[in-house]
Amino acid sequence: MVLAPKLHLRQTQSLVMTPQLLQSIKLLQMTHVELEHFLDAEIERNPLLERGEENSEERAETWQNEQEQRENTAKSISEKLDSSLENLFPDDPGTQERISADLSAQWKSAGGNGLQGSGGSAFDLESTTAAATTLRDHVNGQIALAFSDPAQLLIAHELADGLDEAGYLAVETAEIAERIGAEPATVDAVLATCQTFDPPGIFARDLAECLALQLIAQDRYDPAMKAMVDNLDLLAKRDFRTLGRLCGVDAEDLADMLAEIRMLDPKPGMAFSGGTADPIVPDIVVRAASDGSWAVELNPETLPRVLVNEPYYAEISPQARDNEREFLSECLQSANWLARSLDQRARTILKVASEIVRQQDAFLVHGVSHLRPLNLRTVAEAIGMHESTVSRVTVNKYMMTPRGTFELRYFFTSALASASGGDAHSSESVRDRIRALIDAEKPAAVLSDDALVDMLRSEGIDIARRTVAKYREALNIPSSVQRRREKKMLAAAGAGS
Repeated sequence: MVLAPKLHLRQTQSLVMTPQLLQSIKLLQMTHVELEHFLDAEIERNPLLERGEENSEERAETWQNEQEQRENTAKSISEKLDSSLENLFPDDPGTQERISADLSAQWKSAGGNGLQGSGGSAFDLESTTAAATTLRDHVNGQIALAFSDPAQLLIAHELADGLDEAGYLAVETAEIAERIGAEPATVDAVLATCQTFDPPGIFARDLAECLALQLIAQDRYDPAMKAMVDNLDLLAKRDFRTLGRLCGVDAEDLADMLAEIRMLDPKPGMAFSGGTADPIVPDIVVRAASDGSWAVELNPETLPRVLVNEPYYAEISPQARDNEREFLSECLQSANWLARSLDQRARTILKVASEIVRQQDAFLVHGVSHLRPLNLRTVAEAIGMHESTVSRVTVNKYMMTPRGTFELRYFFTSALASASGGDAHSSESVRDRIRALIDAEKPAAVLSDDALVDMLRSEGIDIARRTVAKYREALNIPSSVQRRREKKMLAAAGAGS
């Protein structure tokens, strides 16, 4: 056997995940808020990037013009700069201590007599907001008024430290007594006082005690109500006959007691949760056009706009040293690539949304009952994109339509075959139909899952009983046995009144 070196010419194709491609994928699946944070970080790092100062209307009008301008700029830049993708995002040549936004705002308002900003404008007191009161702050204020003995104050603060966000006591009183060296009876006495604090129900150790504390505060914790609270498992099973017998009340009184229970708050501490719910800002807006079609537009409020400061680059680049010039060139290349990636992201979202609107035209006209089954592959093939790209676009993106604001994922539902051989039915529309049928049922004719199957098949929907049960449970609708008990009890209560 003879070993000898040889040369072979081979042509292959491979997909390389370059830093630029990774950045484009990352931008595509970002939400509006995440994208804003990312751009803020890039603007801090890259001296050639800056925010556009136009308002939302001007931003929408000039978007198409910017696309053409950036495409022309990209061609000229590619001739000047090295096209190598290595070191696209170099580390900053140094670190610098940053001033927090809160501290910076304080310094800006500290000029002159303390009431003038650095620009000479008057300090606006109305623009400041007070910090939200937390559950711990609310409880501590009541502890200071309820106790004067130092030992009791210590125990009360230990109990307050054991509250979870819902207001429940998440630690054992025996553990607190052992930790601080107090008598268990003393800890229980302090806990009894803390359980009278506002809001009623806090410092409870379980759901039953939480409801009992609220009923005591309303002076409604009589023996019948105590029996109901002690048997919440029967209430969850909707076993009203057994529950009425244990409480010693008739159907009418039991219905009133159930109404009182429903008015109680099972998580009283959540009213003081520090977090705030961010409103949903739609990425796409769909409006009815005058010609009967649908106008699909990007929401200008969520359309990010960054500018590449090329005049600044042209001014300082000739005067920079070699390593500085290399850094500026990389920053310019990165800035232009980011601008093009944002434009491509906007185009892709608009293209996917337009195809969804085309596919779900009947839903926009008639409602959820006409929602068509749709999958990612159908949209991807229609617009000539990869299925994974469509998947990234539809995550955490919202569309505002005349029928409400929906996540793009809402329009993708599985298909259920038609019993008559026609078009398939969307699983979401079938769920809506099941809810409508159950809402319309009468107390004397409660629909079982088998009856729902027969009614749906008569409407051309081929569905199995286990699928109906699964959809019903997903809608939080109890079984026919439980619904029959509840409707009979409510009917009896209504007849008695």
